[in-house]
Parts: sequence; C-alpha cells; structure tokens
Amino acid sequence: MNFQHTEDRRMLADTLNRFVSEQYGFETRDRIARSAEGYSRDLWTRFAELGMIGALFDEADGGFGGGGFDIAVVFESLGRGLVVEPFLDTLIVGRAIARSGNEAQKAMLGELIDGSRVVALAHNEPDGHYELARVTTRAQRNGETWRLTGAKAVVQHGEHASLFLVSARTHGNDDEEAGVTLFLVPRDTAGVNVRGYRKIDGGRAAEVTFDNVALNDNALLGAAGAGFATLEYAVGCGVLALCAEAVGTMDVAKDHTLEYLRTRKQFGVPIGSFQALQHRMADLLLEIEQARSAVINAAAALGAERRLRERAVSAAKYSIGRIGARVAEECIQLHGGIGMTWELPLAHYAKRLVMIDHQLGDEDHHLERFIALGRG
Repeated sequence: MNFQHTEDRRMLADTLNRFVSEQYGFETRDRIARSAEGYSRDLWTRFAELGMIGALFDEADGGFGGGGFDIAVVFESLGRGLVVEPFLDTLIVGRAIARSGNEAQKAMLGELIDGSRVVALAHNEPDGHYELARVTTRAQRNGETWRLTGAKAVVQHGEHASLFLVSARTHGNDDEEAGVTLFLVPRDTAGVNVRGYRKIDGGRAAEVTFDNVALNDNALLGAAGAGFATLEYAVGCGVLALCAEAVGTMDVAKDHTLEYLRTRKQFGVPIGSFQALQHRMADLLLEIEQARSAVINAAAALGAERRLRERAVSAAKYSIGRIGARVAEECIQLHGGIGMTWELPLAHYAKRLVMIDHQLGDEDHHLERFIALGRG
C-alpha cells in the first residue's frame, strides 16, 4: 500500500504550514490563547478560506477531502502552531451530522465549512472516565417533546458555540451502548446554561448543564436510542486528529531542542557534541517516527470496518500518549531549567502534548480498549 501523500495533499500541507508559520507565530498564538474568547474569529474565518475546514469533509458534504490522510495533514499543521481555534469539535460534530443527519441537518454543514457557525461536542461527564457508552444525562419523552436533563464537562469552546451535539440516555443502564441518543441543541434553548473557564494549555472550555430542556424530534440526530455508533465513529475521527496534531507538536519540540543543543555551550563546545545527549536525541527521533507510523496506520484504517478502524485509532492514541509524554520530558530535560519557563515556546508544546493524552481517552484507556477489541 502506498502511504505517500497525493500531490493535492502535499500542496495543502505546504500552504497550511506556511500560513501557520507566517500568520500564527508563538506570540500571536499566546495572545489568542490568553484572550477572553480563547480563539480568534478573524483567523478562524481565514483558516476556512484557506480550505482547512473543507479538507475535513467529503465532496458530498460540501468539502473536498474527508479521508483519514486529509484529517492527518490538517491537524499535523495545527499541531505545529499550537492552534487553538475550534477545529476538533467542528470535525467531530460535522462528521456525526454527515453520517446520521437528515437533509435539514446536513444543510448546516456549509456553515461549519465556511466558519460561520461554531459547534461543540457535549459528551464528557464528570464520572465518565472516557467511556463513550457511559452517559447519565437523560432525555425522557413527554408527549410531543423530549425533556433533557444533565451536565456535561470540558466542552471545548462551549461559551461561543451556537450549537451543541449532546449525548443523552433515552433508555437502558448508564453504561449500555443501546439507549444512547444524540441531540442537536441550539445554545439559546431555554434551560441551557454555560459556564466558561480557561484551559491550562490555552484556549477556553465550559461546563454545560441542561435543566429540563424541551426538544422536539427535529433535534434528534439519527434514531432515538441508536446514537452510539455515530458517536463512536465521529470521536474516532477526533482521536485520529489529535494523534496527528501531536505528531506536528512533537516535530516542533524536537526542532527547538536540536537547535538548543547546537547553540548551548559548555566547556567551550556545543552540548550537542556530547555523546550521551546524542544518544538520547537519537532515541527520541526514533520514538517520534514510531508515533508518525501509528498515525499513518490509523489514517489508512479510518474507512475500514468498525473493529479494524477502532483498533487502529486506539493503538495510535496509546502510542501518542506514551511517546508524547516522553518527548515532553526529554525536551525539557535537555533544555535544563529554561525549558520550564513560560516565555519559552517549548514549555507550551510540552504542555500541549501532555494534555492531548487526556483528550478523548488517555493511553491506559486506549490500551485496555485495544485489547478488548482484539477479543472480538
């Protein structure tokens, strides 16, 4: 199988990397990440105009990509710039709508692709521990409406989203796959409450509660009680995206560390000439290439049948969690004390690698999941 990028993907990668390098430097990123909004509306629109969002969706949905390698190309570029704009949730929510939405719901994809609508996944719950099927938020039928009650945690860009994709349980036990239902809930619906806060790695998230929110059947995404397969697929796309982002982040951390080893001197010579440090750096480069291979494998499997796809994305996320932590630790140690300072970009890259491990399931969760999927 040929894993080389097509000419179109190489051109896209070159364009995105150049834009991120020239327009999204560290000082710009740091200012955006610390801002009250947690992202830049202007840059979000410019990213859309460049096609960075459109590349995440199939032509049938208004995009021009949509494959696993398209997702990987875009998010690797985002990782190089520590971009905080709402790409991840746009991907997850958009792919869920594309997979299970009706005609009216799919018509919204154009607003996602052109950047005019911000959406957010509201699935995580305080006691969920990454298990997709564990949903305690409830939606009960009440005549012609559904009544939605519950709380969601760490909703990315939740303050600024105009639409939430919400997982709720309409029947069954709290950890059963059957009975999970997906709803598209407008932010301004009565009973929706949002409390925002800053994230440790930049940008903002929110706690979202639903207090007896009234919804009609038009809010259903797919059939009632049958939302788990759509949720699993869409989150799988998000896991691949995070893994590709981590590879881009690792590449920059590696480059910064190599540059430091070439310029920092002890005893009148660059410390990069010391054999012990050369061996540590060589080991690190091999680990990063292993992470890249895991992302390639996951990207190739995204269109495969469910078990093969999910094993590949869990294997990649496990590898990224383990290797990302090592890259963060080694790069900081090779820099010495300066590696921990807020002013040095490296510290932010290391922090992002650690936080990626905790998004959409950490390495322990995905290792257990990979083993369970292997049992059939």
